[in-house]
Amino acid sequence: MATCQRTRFLLPDEVHYLNCAYMAPLADTVRAAGIAGIDRRTAPHLITPADFFEESDRVRVLFSRLVNVSDSNRIALLPSVSYGLAIVARNLPVTQGGNVVIVEEQFPSNVYAWRRLCAEEQLELRTVAAPDEGANSGRGAAWNTRVLAAIDRHTTLVALPHVHWTDGTRFDLARIAERARECRAWVAVDGTQSVGAVPFDVREIQPDALVCAGYKWLLGPYSTALAYFGPALDGGRPLEENWITRRDSGQFAELVHYRDEYQPASIRYDVGERSNFTLLPMLAAALKLVLEWTAPAISAYCRNLTDQVAPALTERGYWMESAHWRAPHLLGLHLPAGLDRDRLEERLRRRQVSVSMRGNAIRVAPHLYNDRDDMDALVDALVVD
Repeated sequence: MATCQRTRFLLPDEVHYLNCAYMAPLADTVRAAGIAGIDRRTAPHLITPADFFEESDRVRVLFSRLVNVSDSNRIALLPSVSYGLAIVARNLPVTQGGNVVIVEEQFPSNVYAWRRLCAEEQLELRTVAAPDEGANSGRGAAWNTRVLAAIDRHTTLVALPHVHWTDGTRFDLARIAERARECRAWVAVDGTQSVGAVPFDVREIQPDALVCAGYKWLLGPYSTALAYFGPALDGGRPLEENWITRRDSGQFAELVHYRDEYQPASIRYDVGERSNFTLLPMLAAALKLVLEWTAPAISAYCRNLTDQVAPALTERGYWMESAHWRAPHLLGLHLPAGLDRDRLEERLRRRQVSVSMRGNAIRVAPHLYNDRDDMDALVDALVVD
């Protein structure tokens, strides 16, 4: 069972940081890896050709373990989620009259690529609206049912998050992906707000693509992302043609002999200059922490924290998704009618409670550095007379 790990972070004692969905604070080992990486660049004569590859391979292996992928070559190193989804858009087989299925108000990086694709290829973009909120309304179940109904034999792609970024509504990806496969549609998952905090099993879900930003629940640095690309993208066209993704690119003296062949599986999709000697060691250190603590234990710890405050806030008129359909680590609180939002935000600032306003919800996102005191401060700030 996980215990509070606040001492591994440098958060000020008086700050109640419940905002990992915005950006994770750097743990001590991740910070140390970044400092060591900067220092390393002061002596480039000590950086060998092997260093351009070994850290990258280490990160692939660590992420593969986290999402249950047997072949680490199926992991690509990217700078952002939008980069990974652009790869999917470039390689997606489309036919006129098809459709792409997304959900309402999902993160823009998982929308703009499909808006462009649909406009250019004359596809229908089907945006599945959320049902009206309300206590005991079964909103999460109804939303999932709507997604399943939107997928048909004309669907080309289903592009969803695992957890909705504004309020933590959970999507049953196993059922949705099964329905997509029945219709021969691709599945692209934005795992940014879930992978690292809750278990994700690629073998179970079988997505064609899973893309995750590194700086949230993976606890890594900004400008890093990781992607799993399945067999459907084997042999596809990358966004850029860089040297390090080519076969035998480790032979620096031979780089003048150009090679059209790529390295195996998804390595062809790696971003140029992927061998960042500061960011990659930080990402590796972060993934090691997540694997040490384990996603199931992190999930259970966060569920305990959010469950502690749910009854008190429900009694005061806040609406949240039912326990079954909300993520354990991301609690979306929809405001009571008539509540002054500006006044509420001022109370949160005064109590030094860091959360995010996303859409119509206050997004509460704890991690192992939080404890009961943080949740009590949240309740105190949200109880407005």
